[in-house]
Amino acid sequence: MASYLIEPVDRLPFGGPAKARRYATERYQGAAGLNWYACDPTLRFVLEQRLGKDGLAWAEPRLTELGALMGGPIAERAEETDRNPPRLEKYDRWGRDISRVVMPPSFEAARADLVATSFIRPEFFAEARAAGVDAAPLAVAWSYLLDQADIGMACALGTGGDMVVGLAEMFAPDDVKERVRALFAAGMFSGEAAQMLTERAGGSDLGALESTAVPDGDAWRLSGFKWFASNVNGSAFVVLAKPEGAVDGVRGVAPFLVLTERRDGSRNGYRIRRLKDKLGTRSVASGEIEFADAEAFLLAPAATRASGGDGKGLGRMMELTNGARLGIAMMGLGCARRSLVESLCYARAREAFGAPLAEQPLMRRKLAELVVETEAAQAMVFDGYLSRQRLTPPLVKMRAARLGVTAASAAVEIHGGNGYIENWPVARILRDAQVNPIWEGGDNILCLDVRRAIDRQDAHEPFLDRLTEAAGRAPDDDATTAFVHDRIGHLRQAIDRWRALDPVTAEARLYPLAQYMADVHAAALLLEQAGWERATHGSDRKALVARLYARAHLADHGPLRGIDDPAEDLDRFADLADGALTDHRVPPPA
Repeated sequence: MASYLIEPVDRLPFGGPAKARRYATERYQGAAGLNWYACDPTLRFVLEQRLGKDGLAWAEPRLTELGALMGGPIAERAEETDRNPPRLEKYDRWGRDISRVVMPPSFEAARADLVATSFIRPEFFAEARAAGVDAAPLAVAWSYLLDQADIGMACALGTGGDMVVGLAEMFAPDDVKERVRALFAAGMFSGEAAQMLTERAGGSDLGALESTAVPDGDAWRLSGFKWFASNVNGSAFVVLAKPEGAVDGVRGVAPFLVLTERRDGSRNGYRIRRLKDKLGTRSVASGEIEFADAEAFLLAPAATRASGGDGKGLGRMMELTNGARLGIAMMGLGCARRSLVESLCYARAREAFGAPLAEQPLMRRKLAELVVETEAAQAMVFDGYLSRQRLTPPLVKMRAARLGVTAASAAVEIHGGNGYIENWPVARILRDAQVNPIWEGGDNILCLDVRRAIDRQDAHEPFLDRLTEAAGRAPDDDATTAFVHDRIGHLRQAIDRWRALDPVTAEARLYPLAQYMADVHAAALLLEQAGWERATHGSDRKALVARLYARAHLADHGPLRGIDDPAEDLDRFADLADGALTDHRVPPPA
């Protein structure tokens, strides 16, 4: 017998070592404990493509250290924080409202390590620049690895830090700029920023908000009630409110900067009513926050502040929100990647019908699908960060956020009943992933943003140019290349036809149009990766991924619905799975 414990049931007439081995706990080693950089060939692929061999060689020791941190202490502490989330200390012993959020030790330990190792620290950027290495892809990779452990922590570190700093630098008084710079001196993740939009009267319907600001010298006094605010323990907030006398509607909304302390060092006028008892992302403190004559600073050009701004503040903030949408897309990708790794680990260890699950045809089909969908989302998210197309944030967020949910749901199913139990990690991943389609706008809001970008900025033109450029770098002799070029042309026709529809029908057709755009986008980017892989490594795995993706999302399958398509997902399953996860841990012998 192997080293696992022999239970009384092992001695039953129909029991025995072979059946008992299926439940040998040491055989079920999931993602935690792996080095999440070293085990991920797809991440190394993307970074080599972006940085080149020399750049990746410089970064690799740092990435390896980071991968061990994320797959070890950060992943472990994420589970502990989920079990013991933040709590609100409402009053001090004298009954005064202090609204203090107490974070658990597991959170504080993780936060300290993450801020110290962040790839967006000014020191890291300077070090990379001195070595001639572009730090931007490495900053994206840092988020990608963290989001596999805990998307709540990613939010808690302040996904709105760049927004707060950017708006403060443009519009805040000089002394306030200095205070914001000090808060974020160690990088965007050091100051715990937040944006506060949602009110009881409406979530995405920002025109319905009730918060009001009145002028007070070069500052304002802001009062109102935010119904769902994340990072309520933060130090700097961008808060939407209406200046007194403004119109009641979207045009009257303006962004204000609120810090937790007034200029004189006293506590600002806000209180936390309660923390939300959420389905997931428990590591970020979300709650209801009430402002009462809080010192605030209108984020508008100086010449317009006395009159309540220039009416463009909300538009500016929404433009900056696209960066936050990419952050949410990365969270969806992180959930999908973690779900894929957990699924591969479990399916390789779990045995049924005389063989590991990973050798069963139906399971191979499902795992291959997860590999392909995750790598397609990975290509979209990384390109979204690094190419900065206007249309990509809403499209990529729509696709990756939803994939995080479906992949986590698939991982629960692959684990069977174990997946539904909180002792196993995939239950938490599913709970966490569900927030991503909500944060920074649901699918309908994202579709409206796609319409706005097309109608007001003709943003589809550079978007289609990017798709043509990507597909133009594909292998010339691959049939999928011509197929995707053809679909790019069809997409242009679809956009032109959509623009000619009556307004009501056009709005109703936004969702299938956006899905079509995302499908062609992902296929073109995968082909671009395939061309690079062929040129630099002489291999064709990414061409296989691109082919399978295009077949699933863009092909006209005809009356047989693709049932007679080539079974490449089964025939080359090892290429797909081993190219997605490298796990050198040796399972215990039989």
